[in-house]
Amino acid sequence: MADRIQLTGIRVHAGHGVLPHEAEYGQPFIVDITAWLDFADAARDDDLTKTVNYAELAQLAADTVAGTRRQLVETVATDIAEQAMATFGQLHAVEVTVHKPHAPVGLVLDDVAVTARRSHKTAAGPARVAANPTN
Repeated sequence: MADRIQLTGIRVHAGHGVLPHEAEYGQPFIVDITAWLDFADAARDDDLTKTVNYAELAQLAADTVAGTRRQLVETVATDIAEQAMATFGQLHAVEVTVHKPHAPVGLVLDDVAVTARRSHKTAAGPARVAANPTN
């Protein structure tokens, strides 16, 4: 069973992007997070220590967006997802979407968004050997 916690609309002003003016002036970034976990024990016992504290998850995302400047929003989303998985051991998986509504693409648009999903992977399956067409 996998329950989920969703955080939407975490807003942070930051200077991510490839263009010099993006670093100089910055722009708003909006982060949405969906975290999958089993919180049955937390709900049964009404115990915050048995689930993910969503205030801490939101702060992790905000700190990451406000932190080191990145050229790619893909890097920002991946950083948040990987840090969340490393920080919150209860997570089965996390999906992080970073919106850049004022992305300089030369057209009028509502939003640019990238999504990174990370999960605990099961053990690797048997190795596959590719056929060599030259043999």
